[in-house]
Amino acid sequence: MSATPDDVGGVPSPRAVGKMAGEGTRPTPPADEATGLPGLRTWRRVYIFVLGCFVAYVVLLTLFGRYFA
Repeated sequence: MSATPDDVGGVPSPRAVGKMAGEGTRPTPPADEATGLPGLRTWRRVYIFVLGCFVAYVVLLTLFGRYFA
């Protein structure tokens, strides 16, 4: 068995331990929740975004209706 830079003397290096612990990686949503969109990775974020857009449109329509009426 040959020693690698990450495993010398049977003790893993801190870099290897970080890789094992999953440091520096983002958790990915389960396949049934993934949307494939870069900014909106879960369906919950998509729903919140759509709801936010709807509220913004209603507010803008109300403001413009009062201003231009």
